Amino acid sequence: MEKEVQVFKCENPEFDGVKKSIQLCKSDILRGLIQVVKKGGENNLHAHTGDDALWLVLSGAVKFYGEGDKLIAELKRHEGIMIPRGFMYWFESASEEPLEILRVSARDQNTENKRVNYTPLKPWQVDRYGDRA
Repeated sequence: MEKEVQVFKCENPEFDGVKKSIQLCKSDILRGLIQVVKKGGENNLHAHTGDDALWLVLSGAVKFYGEGDKLIAELKRHEGIMIPRGFMYWFESASEEPLEILRVSARDQNTENKRVNYTPLKPWQVDRYGDRA
């Protein structure tokens, strides 16, 4: 596989709905994206079987929860968390302004990566992804 440098620019376009993901770059083992989350854009309890992910708040604030809705972290601008593969979590915007959060994930090449949902999808997830989320 030929390797190429990827140059990207962070842009925050206006959008309808409660959540948008903007992919910045991607390789066979690494992926970078920004998620913009408005009130009501929280996700469901889930895990990724083959991705470790670093999350860094760019603006706004976020609350990350684990199993049983246990608060794991409440983060503000320039604070972050690393979620290891297989760890159950969900998060929500925790401020009036939309949350902008950077997600950088690394893929375990020896593990099939899939999302495992432990609670039902939120209505916006069903509307956007159907049963693929």
